[in-house]
Amino acid sequence: MKAMLYHASGGPEVLEYTDVDDPVPGDGDVVVEVVATALNRLDLLQRNGWYHMPGFTFPHIAGMDIAGVVAEVGAAVTEWQPGDRVVVDPSMAGVPDNSKLAGMGDLYGELGILGATLDGGYATKCLVPASHCYRVPDHISLEQAATFPTVWLTAGHALFYTGGLSEGETVMIHAAGSGVSVAGIQLAKHAGATVLATAGTDAKCERATEIGADHVLNNRTGDVTGWAMEVTGGRGVDMVFDHVGTALFTQSLFSMGIGGRLVNCGNASGDTATIGSLGHLFHNGLRIMGSDPYRPDEMGPLWDTFCNGIGSGEFTAVIDSEFPLPEAAAAQLKMLESDFFGKILLRP
Repeated sequence: MKAMLYHASGGPEVLEYTDVDDPVPGDGDVVVEVVATALNRLDLLQRNGWYHMPGFTFPHIAGMDIAGVVAEVGAAVTEWQPGDRVVVDPSMAGVPDNSKLAGMGDLYGELGILGATLDGGYATKCLVPASHCYRVPDHISLEQAATFPTVWLTAGHALFYTGGLSEGETVMIHAAGSGVSVAGIQLAKHAGATVLATAGTDAKCERATEIGADHVLNNRTGDVTGWAMEVTGGRGVDMVFDHVGTALFTQSLFSMGIGGRLVNCGNASGDTATIGSLGHLFHNGLRIMGSDPYRPDEMGPLWDTFCNGIGSGEFTAVIDSEFPLPEAAAAQLKMLESDFFGKILLRP
């Protein structure tokens, strides 16, 4: 099969489009013929060597978000047949023992993740535990399905499992054009929350309103804290959903009301943060919460919610652009320059 891989960290030039051996399924596995895979910022972080997930090794085939068609099934697989359309849960938590990918489910250690620590979707085929495939209904394209796994599961887990967002609350979501924020905006609106979204350009702010944001601000030209207080009548937001990190951390803390929660699931702008005032933090009962990895049992229910939302028109699978797999370097450059809204796809 063909794959886009790299043997060492570096710029786009380290990516190599080459032939590799076809995957061979274990008894509990399937081989998926990849139709679409979505980029995530981790693809760039690991390729550049800025960060590596525990268990990362070279050579590496990236691509955590995989949708495609079952090409081959293992001897013990009865629920899938060649030709079935599937989307894949990339986390190897909860994998049965009859899979070649079993034993990698430590959520707080070396968690196996397709496209992060294991071979992923930057290829024409991918080995997947049968247990981690989910059927794609007819009303959803495989391209739409590929936008789902990492960002919708990350957003859903952070907003509800970790942060406890509820109907009637207000939530501020940064980097509105990123895949995880596109998912977060729509999930928060679905839950009955009021959404304040910030982005780095006016055009992205406008797009954010189209997918449900109630209030938007260009965070490079506006006063984030002042705006949040103005929109909430001086009360402050109940939650900040943050994966930006350093750049907006202090503003986020001062944008929250009494008992507010800052839920963090990323460090796109840097891995350090400054708390502007411990007094403000403890006096107002603010909480800073890290959103840990999602659990295996979260994929199915949220996938059903996504499929129903796409079918009803409530949700939109926002695809910014598509690139053929040999042009993965150009796709990653587009992401690095933040020149996108939604998900960038690769098509093998």
